[in-house]
Amino acid sequence: MKNAILTAIAASTLSLASLDASAWSQEVHRRIAIDAVNYMKANPTTTNYAKLLNGATKAGLTIDQFAAALGQGAYDVDDFADTYICGATTGNCQLAPVWGAGASIVKYTSYWHFQNHTQGADAHGNDLGGYNYAKLTVWGDIDNMAASWLVGDYLDDGRGGLTGWFYADSTKYNAYDKTEANYRQGGYSTRSMYADFEKIPFQPIDNLGQYWFQQFLAAPTVQKLGFVLHTTDLLQPHHTWTTSALGHADWETWVNDYYYTYQLNDSARVTAALNSFTPMATTATGRHRALQHGCQRPPEHGPRHDPARHRHDRAHPGPRRRALLMVGGRLLPPVPHQVSL
Repeated sequence: MKNAILTAIAASTLSLASLDASAWSQEVHRRIAIDAVNYMKANPTTTNYAKLLNGATKAGLTIDQFAAALGQGAYDVDDFADTYICGATTGNCQLAPVWGAGASIVKYTSYWHFQNHTQGADAHGNDLGGYNYAKLTVWGDIDNMAASWLVGDYLDDGRGGLTGWFYADSTKYNAYDKTEANYRQGGYSTRSMYADFEKIPFQPIDNLGQYWFQQFLAAPTVQKLGFVLHTTDLLQPHHTWTTSALGHADWETWVNDYYYTYQLNDSARVTAALNSFTPMATTATGRHRALQHGCQRPPEHGPRHDPARHRHDRAHPGPRRRALLMVGGRLLPPVPHQVSL
């Protein structure tokens, strides 16, 4: 079953990795998970489809039902109601910014869905950190708008922790001791790290994937495995550049619109990508100076083109690409209808 899971994840990842760059919305997250299972079904001799089918059957599911549940899990991660940001003065805690729809930031939970490949280790001890506005090297208008709107705002950490002025605090969900703690994965965190949005070092998305895969091993469901597959966000360039701007939403919309028109799930491309796939490959991420043209940066973060930063880029061409550690194998029980976060 373990090898079948690995193959499904690889197929879902590589179905779009065979293109120059890839990105997707929630609906495309669903599609690529389903397409991964369909690819295995169409290529049973070169994949672990028999093991996947056996696990689905023992869970009382057809393979199509399994694929649908897997895709729904990958889709649902963007809808998690697990991250509240609270006002610096009022202590009023909200799940999303009031301007979120217009800025293509649906909920604050999306800030756990990045892995910054333009920086090194973070404050938690991760070799690659997540979204952190103070450390962005690629940014744009939406990043600046969020940091300006949320300046001084803090992560909801329950009663008796961080507060607004005069101890104001309308805590709604202790995201620090629940969501952040789940995604900490053995790293180091303090409440003070989450006291000011513009400096918050959010945990990277691979920690999210590791947490849900551990949950899958402890009490297997197809839904949890689908949550793990949301880590294919790492093939969306904005999630590794780490920016909410620079065409982030437009790119994802384009892929959603043209997913089938351009045959992004083409079986031949997936096969070619799988045949050339080398786990834990190292890559050199090119310097990002071209991306910085026209981007506005707050004065406290230095000039737009910092020679020292570019010297650092030449000395450190790029961090290694990390692969999600997938271990163990358990059979799948029937799919639950809801998840408790």
